[in-house]
Amino acid sequence: MHSVISFFKVSLHPNSIIEMIKIKSLEEIELMRESALIVSKTLGILAKEVKPGVTTLQLDKIAEEYIRSEGAIPGFLGLYDFPNTLCMSPNAQVVHGFPTNEPLVEGDIISIDCGAIKNGFYGDHAYTFEVGEVAPETKKLLDVTKQSLYEGIRQFKAGNRVGDVGFAIQHYAEKHGYGVVRELVGHGLGREMHEDPEMPNYGKRGRGKKFADGMVVAIEPMINMGTHKINHLKDGWTILTRDGKPSAHFEHDVAIVNGKPELLSTFNYIYDALGITSEEEKEFRQKDFIL
Repeated sequence: MHSVISFFKVSLHPNSIIEMIKIKSLEEIELMRESALIVSKTLGILAKEVKPGVTTLQLDKIAEEYIRSEGAIPGFLGLYDFPNTLCMSPNAQVVHGFPTNEPLVEGDIISIDCGAIKNGFYGDHAYTFEVGEVAPETKKLLDVTKQSLYEGIRQFKAGNRVGDVGFAIQHYAEKHGYGVVRELVGHGLGREMHEDPEMPNYGKRGRGKKFADGMVVAIEPMINMGTHKINHLKDGWTILTRDGKPSAHFEHDVAIVNGKPELLSTFNYIYDALGITSEEEKEFRQKDFIL
């Protein structure tokens, strides 16, 4: 679940900003991996259920039941008064859509953003699913958005800065002609859903807070097929692309361990459900991931 960019932080004294970043021990990072993997497994279960005719409220119920069966608590339910377990955002909805009784239809895309709390730590990640057969240009948007996520993760290493990640995502998405949403950003993650630092998906290299071992963040590009501009609906949550074109959203939880990015979440449960083979996560793991 992204953070709405908060401008008040820029007026704080620089030293106070540093102190707001909560560094995690290796033990805490392993507890956070457990939380992240509950979300990963939830998304893997949902991957089998996303098809024409299913409603997003049905998917929401499946997710809540599974998360609770794992001894965890849904991370979004009640957070800032959000009424559901999942944020479900089809087509031109960017993020934070509510689950509804409206069935998915062939050719839709649906971003599913999910959170869970276990051992006092949050897991939070997202995947944009295809519903049946989608248009080739929509498929390309999903591929580029997911790849932009990994371009950003590659820059999340000790000594780099927030702007290095944002620049990498923005550069990759914009060279394909897509719009990078400005108002919604990734974030630090830990005992709270939204911790410092904010992680915009745009920026200048060498700018912003410096990364160090023990930092954990959620990196989550939200990329639009057309304009980067968005509209907020009156429900106070749902965000749409201004031109009505589709938007994609992918999110991973990542720690810095031994100076390098270490994935805590995985899309491998989704790929297993969908029969996809991928090595995309391998470079971001210090040990091979076994399903």
